[in-house]
Amino acid sequence: MRCIPGGRTAALSLILAACLAGAPAFAADAEVAGVRVPDHLSEGAHALVLNGAGLRTRFVVKVYVAALYVTTKSHDAAALIDSNELRRMRLQLLRDVDSNSLDKALQDGLRDNTSSQELAALNEPARRLSALMAEIGAAREGDVIDLDFDARGVAIVSNGKPQGRIDNPAFARALLRVWLGDSPAQASLKKALLGN
Repeated sequence: MRCIPGGRTAALSLILAACLAGAPAFAADAEVAGVRVPDHLSEGAHALVLNGAGLRTRFVVKVYVAALYVTTKSHDAAALIDSNELRRMRLQLLRDVDSNSLDKALQDGLRDNTSSQELAALNEPARRLSALMAEIGAAREGDVIDLDFDARGVAIVSNGKPQGRIDNPAFARALLRVWLGDSPAQASLKKALLGN
């Protein structure tokens, strides 16, 4: 087919180019340590977008891939911690971890990023977290633990199965600081979760 200036073929090409220029660009899924990290998640009526994802290591051992999903992307840790919007911290295990080790890591992170006075006030929800981790039991390689933060507190889901909620906004903020606080579990992971 010949392209004649001003002809039908040229007009179709212009229309197609205009349509493609106006089409939304969808980001591809990410990959971290061989784990596929979706760029978007749907949670009920909410659409969540990947803010950032990274690898948690302990010494030289790969422990889990963490991915932070939000309604609106942000590089501001304080804004993400204090937000009332839905946020999801997804942990995909890269090795077997018993519930005591997982709980200890979370409790240590709470202590490292919370004043002693505030920590004393959060004693009861911290105990509830330990109980929920015990109910999960040993997490196996490939398991996924979701921590869903909202205005009321945090819900914990293991492999798609709800484990329970902790309805305490102050505790939810403290728990999110485990990864995004001033003394995070791992500085490079915090940077990755913030999309940097």
